[in-house]
Amino acid sequence: MNHFPLSRRGLLGWATAAAIPAVAAPAPLPVVASFSILADLTRQVGGDLVEVAALVGADGDAHVFEPTPRQAQQLQQARVLVSNGLGFEAWLPRLKVAAAFKGREVVASQGIQPRALPVSAHGEGHGHAHSHAHADPHAWQDVRNAIIYVQNIARGLAQADPSNADHYRRRASDYVARLNALDARIRAQFAGLPAERRSVISTHDAFGYFAQAYGLRFIAVRGLSTESEPSARDMAQLVKQVRQERIGALFLENISDPRLLEQLARETGAAVGGRLYSDALSPASGPAATYVDMMQANAAVLFDAIAPAAQRVPAR
Repeated sequence: MNHFPLSRRGLLGWATAAAIPAVAAPAPLPVVASFSILADLTRQVGGDLVEVAALVGADGDAHVFEPTPRQAQQLQQARVLVSNGLGFEAWLPRLKVAAAFKGREVVASQGIQPRALPVSAHGEGHGHAHSHAHADPHAWQDVRNAIIYVQNIARGLAQADPSNADHYRRRASDYVARLNALDARIRAQFAGLPAERRSVISTHDAFGYFAQAYGLRFIAVRGLSTESEPSARDMAQLVKQVRQERIGALFLENISDPRLLEQLARETGAAVGGRLYSDALSPASGPAATYVDMMQANAAVLFDAIAPAAQRVPAR
């Protein structure tokens, strides 16, 4: 009786066939995004067909970022680079040269209407990038701009990987529908606020687009960069302004040193109203792990601090 139903040759043939999948799954498209918010938008559009690395990760500050050799290597191997533009990544041109990057760069902010900066902020930019840009780079803080970012990213991925263009277009279209709903929710949330309740103070000037889109007024302790320090005179002026305008809430950011705002709170009696996410997402376990989560979390923290008690709705 033969205990080996497969001959040796048959067994080898079977093992070889088993080792070769019927259709080898193509490797995902290697993409590098300059910072965590763009990395999330790119993952939402690309899904499983992209592998996205963020140069500046969760809770990271793109203003003071110093690229490492490992990140240069990541960029060298990427087929697509997604950057913000508008002078936000002052370190990126040098990194592209160091990495000899040969792929396709998608500038996500292309086609948005940049917000002009107040003249006083021009010299303070991200590594002085604003001295020639004169534009506020934090455009993603208005959800309608994020929709333009998503459309640019989808187009860039489709050009780099044309055989999957329909996949990217379809996912972008589904995501844009979610972003339109998010924008409508935030507008509705702030629509009923009385005018005297619409001023808040933040750590640096990252919320101009949010303010413009949703009808708030942000006063920044620092300028556009987290590196610029206010003078004693600036601080005295801020203290006076907070008292005169009865500004009730001051907001920290996840990327900023809290000491300035704590000093302002001590000197004015205003409350520190909570933490806002400006230039970086939170880690996965935090309240701002994705762009949609970040915008909802910021809107909720702001609204809770400035709305009259009667308008506040307990969190569901």
